[in-house]
Amino acid sequence: MTNKTGRFAILEQFLADDIHYMFGNPGTSEEGFLDAIREYPDLKYILTLQESVAVMAADGYARATKKPALVQIHSTPGLGNAIGALYQAYRGHSPLVVIGGDAGIKYQAMDAQMAGDLVAFAKPVTKWSTMVMEPSSLLRVLRRAIKIAATPPMGPVYVCLPVDILDAPAVEEVRPTSIPSTKVLPDEALLKTAATMLASAHKPMIFVGDGVAYSGAQDELTRVAELLGAEVWEVDAGELNMSHAHPLYQGMTGHMFGYQSRPITSRGDVNLVCGTYLLPEVFPELDNIFAPGAKVVHIDLNAYEIAKNHSVDLGLVSDPKLTLAHLAKVLSAVMTPEQKQTAKVRTADIAQAKEENHKRELQADRENWDSVPLHFSRFAAELAKQLPEDVIIFDEALTCSPDLTRYLIPTKPGHYFLSRGGSLGVGIPGTIGAKLANPDKMVIGFTGDGAAMYTIQALWSAARHNIDAKFVICNNRSYRLLQVNIQAYWQERDIPQHEYPLSFDLSKPEIRFDEMANSMGVPGIRVEKPQEIAPAIQKALAHKGPFLIDVVLEADVHPEMIGIKCGQ
Repeated sequence: MTNKTGRFAILEQFLADDIHYMFGNPGTSEEGFLDAIREYPDLKYILTLQESVAVMAADGYARATKKPALVQIHSTPGLGNAIGALYQAYRGHSPLVVIGGDAGIKYQAMDAQMAGDLVAFAKPVTKWSTMVMEPSSLLRVLRRAIKIAATPPMGPVYVCLPVDILDAPAVEEVRPTSIPSTKVLPDEALLKTAATMLASAHKPMIFVGDGVAYSGAQDELTRVAELLGAEVWEVDAGELNMSHAHPLYQGMTGHMFGYQSRPITSRGDVNLVCGTYLLPEVFPELDNIFAPGAKVVHIDLNAYEIAKNHSVDLGLVSDPKLTLAHLAKVLSAVMTPEQKQTAKVRTADIAQAKEENHKRELQADRENWDSVPLHFSRFAAELAKQLPEDVIIFDEALTCSPDLTRYLIPTKPGHYFLSRGGSLGVGIPGTIGAKLANPDKMVIGFTGDGAAMYTIQALWSAARHNIDAKFVICNNRSYRLLQVNIQAYWQERDIPQHEYPLSFDLSKPEIRFDEMANSMGVPGIRVEKPQEIAPAIQKALAHKGPFLIDVVLEADVHPEMIGIKCGQ
């Protein structure tokens, strides 16, 4: 690195940390190091047309690899564009390293064009936000940022790189970042206390989040659940923490209203919480969410989340995989034969109830099998027939997710990713990131029509870089989730049901996603009738390169009222 400046040194640092993709949108104050990329062919620049697309594509890549992903954005306006996507990554614990430009430290007193408190902008949506102020600390700061992003609880960091810092001579050595191990276990006596508490349960319940997936603890979680005969519910999850096909897996608690989750959280007399916090709804319960007198054991590497909102009887700051593995051993030793037999009976009862509910759902689907507009279950069932077993799904189509996962049941870690964090638009760019992380596997992304319009320009990036991912638009011509949520609002307040607000209606003018995709270099096809489903899927899967299917679904929309009804 002799005689090289900081703009070259940072690229060599990223490569030393095994970072080979930079997701970005170029700006004037980043021109220097973007120009230098030509000298480092192992670092590939994925060009996006808006900063939120860059962040969300990197989010998908980071989630698929469980490693830091690199994002490049412009200064004040660029960071402003990225804030919503950074919020999603922050709430979802994606290890993103976001670098942004600035005209230079020497200009900061001028309050010139593009001036802004960039560190303050990014601080609320990152684990760490900073600006490099001295050339001799450039690589030290970058290594610290990478370490913070990659250390549980993982999350995005922001580093502002002023031009005059990058143009100064590089004086630091390039070396890989040291990331500390967090593979820690609790005291043996505490594990025995937890096991004894759980073994005594008449109705044990388990609540898990993505800390399980990040630790790779799916098998250990399943073993503990089977020993206890406990229902397993996901909370604030976007990864696969347990096979959805397992009899004890029950789904997710509510994400919007606390009163919908409380009937689940108040079932148990002893509750095991692992890798999440309770509870993450938009409108959570303010009172105790557990049954009176119920015990709670909470395992998490993030001490902040333990007892954050609700008291626990035993909190263990430790690695989920190691802790659950040892907990299973202790449980096997302390449980009596009667307790083990009772757990087996509970498991059988839970399995039977789940199977009966699944049959009812399939029967309900059949009643809408030939409907036009389509019910998404028909599309999902046909898709499941044609996909390879190791397909990877990136799912942002929240109101269609139950139909999708009923036929494409998530069973493999790293093969199903659900949108998380609340920001719309991650479906298309997240799929691009997941495909770059898994070039040898088929990757399909699902998103709604409303969410797709936040980041539809990501299709251009897929075409430009020939990213062989497939995209499905669940086109119900509305913000369907808002329609669902307002029903709960009406019910809570005894408001009679009436027409949905037209601000939830996207039916006029009609959005043709197939045509937009074609205009950006991605072949697209529109599906409106049952007989069109199978040929469209066959065409998409056979195509080498990105492909989009626009699936027109049943909807409660009123295009005839748009532009007529005052106040709507």
